[in-house]
Amino acid sequence: MNYSQIKLENILFLDIETVPGVADYTQMSEGMQHLWDKKALALHRNEEVNPADVFQEAGIYAEFGKIVCISVGFIREINGVKNFYSKSFADDDEKTLLTGFINLINANYSTVDKFLCGHNAKEFDIPYIARRILINGLALPDVLNVAGKKPWEVNFIDTMEMWKFGDYKSYTSLNLLTHIFGIPTPKDDIDGSQVAHVYYEEHDLKRIAIYCEKDILATAQVYLKLTGKTLIDQDNNVTHRD
Repeated sequence: MNYSQIKLENILFLDIETVPGVADYTQMSEGMQHLWDKKALALHRNEEVNPADVFQEAGIYAEFGKIVCISVGFIREINGVKNFYSKSFADDDEKTLLTGFINLINANYSTVDKFLCGHNAKEFDIPYIARRILINGLALPDVLNVAGKKPWEVNFIDTMEMWKFGDYKSYTSLNLLTHIFGIPTPKDDIDGSQVAHVYYEEHDLKRIAIYCEKDILATAQVYLKLTGKTLIDQDNNVTHRD
């Protein structure tokens, strides 16, 4: 993919925050408990674990978790000044937030010249969103319906993949990239491991949305660094939150 040919205004930056589908292992149905037991034991095959004790890991699997926030953002450049506009869909009802996200995608990012961008988005965010859309009985937007498409027909940009330069041996966190590039960290309040606690114990969706919005701004800044473009002034960040 030739990133230099992609117009900045045609890229939608995104990030999601996920939690286990229920607050506690005991709240799952017996059938789901059995399936989680098998999953947990497979994940920890060389360890002696109680599946209930590692239930906090369930949030990263679309079959056992749910999305509580999707934040999106885009860049508009006017007279050489880049502005970043972000919006969050955060709701206790996952179907509601997914519907809002789908409507935005279908209205603004359904053509072949539009792209979705995230950090590790190809491996996590985008597949997770697509799976939860189907689980909720909703229709996939065309941009997410990639079954049967060739790699060059898939309009996904992944900043972690860009940073790898073909090296697939390791994972590089967004936090690490922001640090080495001198970009303000998005992890100055909470990080991903704390989202479930903030959601189920503190019931603070706004705090989660703010954290998610910082991630998409950081992702946009990393993308600009990786493509040799000037960064967005931190003051030129406009947020609208549902």
